[in-house]
Amino acid sequence: MQAISIGHAGILIRTRGITIVCDPWFVPAFFASWCVFPRNDQLPEDVVHDICNPDFLYISHLHGDHFDIPFLTEKMNKNTTVLLPDFPTRELEREYNKLGFRQFVRTINGVEQEIAPGVTIAIHPESSITDGPAGDSALVVSDGDARLVNQNDCRTNDLGALRSHGPVDLHWLQFSGAIWYPMVYEMDAAEKKQLCVDKVESQFARALRYVESINATTVVPSAGPPCFLDDDLFHLNMITGDEASIFPDQTEFQRRMADEGRLNAATTIPGTSFTVLGGGVTVEQPMSGEEITRIFTHKAEYLRNYKADFDSWLHEQKNAWAVEPTDLIGTLKLWWEPLMAMAPQVRAGIGANCLLNAGDLAIYINFVDGTVQQHAGEPFSFRFDIARDLVENVVAQRAVDWSNALFLSARFTAWRAGEYNEYIYNFFKSLSVERMTRTESEAKNKLLGIPSDESDIVIGDYEVQRRCPHRNADLSVFGEIDGDDLVCTLHGWKFSLEDGHCRNAAEKAIRVRKRS
Repeated sequence: MQAISIGHAGILIRTRGITIVCDPWFVPAFFASWCVFPRNDQLPEDVVHDICNPDFLYISHLHGDHFDIPFLTEKMNKNTTVLLPDFPTRELEREYNKLGFRQFVRTINGVEQEIAPGVTIAIHPESSITDGPAGDSALVVSDGDARLVNQNDCRTNDLGALRSHGPVDLHWLQFSGAIWYPMVYEMDAAEKKQLCVDKVESQFARALRYVESINATTVVPSAGPPCFLDDDLFHLNMITGDEASIFPDQTEFQRRMADEGRLNAATTIPGTSFTVLGGGVTVEQPMSGEEITRIFTHKAEYLRNYKADFDSWLHEQKNAWAVEPTDLIGTLKLWWEPLMAMAPQVRAGIGANCLLNAGDLAIYINFVDGTVQQHAGEPFSFRFDIARDLVENVVAQRAVDWSNALFLSARFTAWRAGEYNEYIYNFFKSLSVERMTRTESEAKNKLLGIPSDESDIVIGDYEVQRRCPHRNADLSVFGEIDGDDLVCTLHGWKFSLEDGHCRNAAEKAIRVRKRS
């Protein structure tokens, strides 16, 4: 088996006479804010040919740094066979169909199936609303001699499932951030910097748990970080480490792994090739070690040169966003009020109202009453300030997931009165009847407190409930005691060991008591 990095979460797999392409991303995503780092627009011609003409195509989920619509539309051979995760809805398949793909292999959650003589795959989906109702997924590829786990940025709760197929040679996983928090939020600079430090630590701790569990021969840091070439966002790049950013590069993760006594994290750039033979892994690089090292040791210079090549393209993209104003409030009333009417539990979970400033237009989203109206001074607990052109664009597209269509761009500022509230973001990720139906069902189960039949577990000197109330993570795997807190390292949520209250969201308390 040979696996070639094609940038970010992208992989070209060659084995037993077939090719599988995973998550090919080339065109900057999220209103041109995220760019591939290191750049992947200079891959060898034979690699590009195989990327565009694979036997099988696997895309883990619908986010723009994985499901690259311009590339899939213009470059990908539509006769390729698509490997579909076993998601609760067929939204991903419908998006493929819009682009002209017609051949599909529908998989069953976690079940191995042969796709070519001697080659099996198993796809493990995650379908929490937090990932977006369309879900996320991880892929396991086996050819009888080698096994690759492509976890990308799928935050699977069941670590045993990914390792159940047998020993793993190559483990591709995310270690860096992939969110807009806390960078876009209005808060004290020192507080924001500390939150970034804490989030990076949480990201590394989570990734290390996966590394320990999968126990692969070689770990391939992937699925991030992106880089930011636009002048408006350049400050989000982590270059010196002093930035308020959650986007460390792989050298930082390799150092962290080395501190833990793990020296099997491979330096990976687009074009890096991994060959598995006889249980060993051989790594070939597309450039000299000195050239690769310089990407990271002279990162500011590398990014400035990269930026210079894309400046004119970015300028054209930004000009294209300009549109004539429309009746946004009228459109949102017709679109969102029926969705709010069918989601009383989501609205109850939000429990407050939201001000959306689209440029100079103040839109009041009244979740309490289920209405959209012009803001007239009413109180609110959430606020988003977004350029009107961007809002006009996502509304014109009828984007059903504003996390993907808008928020991941980080081209906005935000404020909230209290702690994190997952329900408001779940609303913005669920702007269709299909999605809101699932989101409301999940909210109803959570808010009604449907109990788990699992017993408590022991962590250190404490007995705690087994499942984290945020994403149902198994705390026997992801739970760690840190001073006076229990930390769920899957997402870094913290709970007081004294009374179980959640330091991230007040309504997410856990059962905890000290053992006698």
